[in-house]
Amino acid sequence: MAVVVRAGAAPMWWLGVFAAGVGVLVPGVTGRRIGVTAGAALFLIGAAVVPLVRRGRYTALARGASRAGKHDVLQDRAVTVRNWRRGHRWWLLLAGAVALGCSFVVPAAGGMLLAGVGTGLRLKAAWLGRRERAEQTLLWVRVDWLDRRGGRPAGRSVKGLRGTGIAAGDAAPGGARRRTAALV
Repeated sequence: MAVVVRAGAAPMWWLGVFAAGVGVLVPGVTGRRIGVTAGAALFLIGAAVVPLVRRGRYTALARGASRAGKHDVLQDRAVTVRNWRRGHRWWLLLAGAVALGCSFVVPAAGGMLLAGVGTGLRLKAAWLGRRERAEQTLLWVRVDWLDRRGGRPAGRSVKGLRGTGIAAGDAAPGGARRRTAALV
């Protein structure tokens, strides 16, 4: 579940950083100082609000998670991330273009907001990871409950979560890549 949440964090962060960087170069209508100050406020608001959105739904789904059976289809982390990013690529590009376009009015503000949303998604995945570590179970969304574009991890089509042991799969708690110890 945290993998799907985390899948959009990096593209949003990097698109936001790029748009903010370009925005600092353009004086804009309001001026750089106002743009960067407004952007910093929007970054903080985005990073604070996004982790709190739908937290109750995530908690309810995690509380009702059942043990994954042998017929449940659970996919690798890399496949999940690739599917989500492919399914949302046009939305990501549109968000980046809007953030870049905002730079000509309020320099860096749109990009910093987009970067703040990416940071908020990363914080939400970290919260899910702490929950997974505390319960010693990885939470999974069945593939057939997500649509082919990657879906939403707590959307209407998700009826429940599946749980596996903490060492299952190729994802660590929180959706990060599992680090394997090097064999000596």
